[in-house]
Amino acid sequence: MKSFTYERAASPAEAVQALRRTPGARFIAGGTNLLDLMKLEIEAPLHLVDVNGIGLDRIEPTLDGGLRIGALVRNSDLAADPRVRRDYAVLSRALLAGASGQLRNKASTAGNLLQRTRCPYFYDTAQPCNKRQPGSGCGALQGFNRPHAVIGASEACIATHPSDMAVAMRVLDASVETVRPNGTERTIPIADFYRLPGRTPHVDTNLEQGELITAVTLPRPVGGVQAYHKVRDRASYAFALISVATIVQPDGSGRVAVGGIAHMPWRVAAADAALPDGAGAAAARLLAGAQPTAQNAFKLPLVERTLATLLSDARKVAS
Repeated sequence: MKSFTYERAASPAEAVQALRRTPGARFIAGGTNLLDLMKLEIEAPLHLVDVNGIGLDRIEPTLDGGLRIGALVRNSDLAADPRVRRDYAVLSRALLAGASGQLRNKASTAGNLLQRTRCPYFYDTAQPCNKRQPGSGCGALQGFNRPHAVIGASEACIATHPSDMAVAMRVLDASVETVRPNGTERTIPIADFYRLPGRTPHVDTNLEQGELITAVTLPRPVGGVQAYHKVRDRASYAFALISVATIVQPDGSGRVAVGGIAHMPWRVAAADAALPDGAGAAAARLLAGAQPTAQNAFKLPLVERTLATLLSDARKVAS
């Protein structure tokens, strides 16, 4: 690990000002991903700004009946919150499907959204990776790419986003609240938060440099049967080959978002509209334009079969 300096911020305004005046600085909360990246020298911030003391650790109701989740709420606390379990069950289930209990106790809401890809070429500094070192190439394109993206990828990168929580947030139409470096606030719909790789795969989100996430807001509950299913190579502490989040209403309408297949949680309006017609119709629209490799083409039927199981289970619950 390369040397760095450190300070603790006492407020969101103080935190963003610290990054503004210190080139090469980064925020740190739980550090469950950033510290690993620093140890491997994949990331080498010159200065860390600890945001654990800035008070963003509460889950509060909003005026329209939703929930405002502070950026520093730990994953375990969010999954266990009675309001989340009752009204946003897909989120609780997605959180419990991710990582280990110890990591969930430490990982924050904002940090979960911002975690970097688990592509092995990104983690191996001896291999080319445009996400880690822009312009170096993508080792996964012609290498081992079984866990990689089947849609939304580019010639520069075929990595996937690893977050389970983000998939649930996408199906729930969450919004991300932030403070910019100039002190102004903004709200970013989760649909606009992540970026596809294009020619700049090293830029994961539409956050500005030094912009601080302060909260994630969930709209008022939509009801329905909510489910999250994660398919992985081993039963625990593994990232998704694919994951599917669904909300199904009694009339058969609903929403679907998928993880493990793209650079971001993947949701398509046409697929939502096709849910009453069954998993095959919805998956066809969800995966339109997919370009899998020979190693990961299995993900396409796997998405359809997993979605079919969730829709069948939802019908049984509704009946």
